[in-house]
Amino acid sequence: MQQSSSIADNRLQPRQAAKLLSKAIGALIALLSVALLAPFVLAVVNGEKDQWTYLTLSMVGLVVGLALFSQNAGGAKLRARQVFLLTTLCWLSASLFVTLPFIFAQPHLSFANAWFEAMSAITTTGATVIVGLDELPRSVLLWRGMLQWLGGIGIIVMAMAILPFLQVGGMRLFQAESSDMSGKFLPRSSLMVVAIGKVYLLLTALVMLLYFLGGMDGFDAVVHGMTTIGTAGFSNYDASFGHFSDSSFLVVVGTVFMVAGALPFVLYIRALKGDVGSIWQDTQVRAFLTFLLLMIALIALVQTLKGREFGDALLHSAFNVVSIVTTTGYATEDYGQWGSWSLMIFFYLMFVGGCTGSTSGGMKIFRFQLSQLLLRRQFSQLIHPNLVQVQTYQGRRVNDSLLGSMVAFCFTYFLLVAAIALGLSLFELDFITAISGAASAVSNVGPGLGDIIGPSGNFSSLPDGAKFLLIFAMLAGRLEIMTVLILFHRHYWQH
Repeated sequence: MQQSSSIADNRLQPRQAAKLLSKAIGALIALLSVALLAPFVLAVVNGEKDQWTYLTLSMVGLVVGLALFSQNAGGAKLRARQVFLLTTLCWLSASLFVTLPFIFAQPHLSFANAWFEAMSAITTTGATVIVGLDELPRSVLLWRGMLQWLGGIGIIVMAMAILPFLQVGGMRLFQAESSDMSGKFLPRSSLMVVAIGKVYLLLTALVMLLYFLGGMDGFDAVVHGMTTIGTAGFSNYDASFGHFSDSSFLVVVGTVFMVAGALPFVLYIRALKGDVGSIWQDTQVRAFLTFLLLMIALIALVQTLKGREFGDALLHSAFNVVSIVTTTGYATEDYGQWGSWSLMIFFYLMFVGGCTGSTSGGMKIFRFQLSQLLLRRQFSQLIHPNLVQVQTYQGRRVNDSLLGSMVAFCFTYFLLVAAIALGLSLFELDFITAISGAASAVSNVGPGLGDIIGPSGNFSSLPDGAKFLLIFAMLAGRLEIMTVLILFHRHYWQH
């Protein structure tokens, strides 16, 4: 009885929880409102007619955000499980706020299209509903690129900066969003935030510089630099990265930095501290790079056997394979036209993803490695029923609880893809469009397959209902599915 009373006393009251959530959402909206000043300044410089729209939305957002942030929660603290609700609400609120410029400024999208574009941006999915990117004002293109850069890892850093005000450990949110298994080797979460932010800025600046030196103009270098290192995929052109496919240097730079964005960022921090070998010594990184090399070699070889010049086949195979596996979503050409075999291979590649603790989406390489461990153990037990075997990963023991959670995630992942695909088929979408659209959204890849949503198409022709379904899929995929789906479990809301 005494224990029950103690638990009740420690329980966070609904009003206090609402104020804490309001503070987090308010701070996030205020920060995004400040970010809106960048396209405003660019619009003023270029004399664009929507310049004051950006300023108005920025000021309104700043006022609303600060008002929400000013809520007095009386020193209350969020419980661990309420971080799931906080994470989901922050991303939903952020996506709805950044939708407004797409509605009230060019390209003046409908709500469904604007929310789709915004959610695709901040989840770094890279699917677009906008046709005629080449003709859009630069302020719009900058806003799209900034959202993807923030959605890569910048928005995680911002959220972790907000959480100290709520007295919640920032690493919990980082783990809820990225399933980071790389370990927390810095003594404080705040130091981790600063270190990750510095690495992110350094890689972004470096790829921007190389793009500029390779022939991009300054604006294209900035936007594509942000969307490359964020493994995001928005381009300033309808042809995507194919606009620059004549430059082998730019294609190679894009390939290298998409890989860089898909590696664990904590390993970069270790490398900067002198432990350079930690990157290659990481089991996950070695598996990821080996897989990429094998797939690139295989696809380049198939294209060469079909009559394509080997160097050209290798260049474009490398770029497009890396783009899909890292869930960036760029394309130098429509790989769906390489042959029916390519549709199957690239569909499989949509599920892979990069390394945990990176900006990429997908299932992540470490889950495939854990699945391999589980399969190996199963075979061993079938051959030697009494064998007791200790399994390790990255030098740490892998217990049954971790393997169980991995199996549950993989099952839920494919179940969600199947459910979304079924939902899309109800809108009379063909099989390729429905299944690839679902896989692309949940994995945050960007383009799907086929003539409608493939690399040479976009999502503009889909019905609004299908877009709302894909919005949910993109959000769930970005937040590792369980973070969102747990909110639909009835026991979650029970005290």
